[in-house]
Amino acid sequence: MIASILIGLVVAIHCYIVVLEMLLWEKPAGRRAFGLTPEFAAQTRTLAANQGLYNGFLAAGLFYGLARGSAGLEFQWFFLACVLIAGLYGGFTASRKILLIQALPAGLALLALWLGV
Repeated sequence: MIASILIGLVVAIHCYIVVLEMLLWEKPAGRRAFGLTPEFAAQTRTLAANQGLYNGFLAAGLFYGLARGSAGLEFQWFFLACVLIAGLYGGFTASRKILLIQALPAGLALLALWLGV
C-alpha cells in the first residue's frame, strides 16, 4: 500500500515535469521552475520537449505497473530504477534539487517495494 502511494507520487511528479518541459518551458512558471532566462528557454524549447516526452514514458511505465497490480511488479521495479538513475545523474550533473524532486521519491518507493509495504 505504501509502495503504491509512493509510486503514485512519482507518477504525479513526472506528469508535472512533462507539463513543465513540454507546455510551460517558455512560460513564467516553467522558466521559474528551472531558473531560465526567456532567451535560453526559447533556444532550448525543443530539447526540453524531448526531455519531457521521456519523462512521460517513465510516468506511463509506472502507471502501467500500478494498474497491473502484482502482475506489474517488474514494471514498477524497472521504471523506478530508471527514475532513480536519471535523478541521480541529473542531481550530480545539472541541479542538486533533482536529487530531492526525482531521486528521493523513487528511492523511497523502491525501498517500500523491497520491504513489501
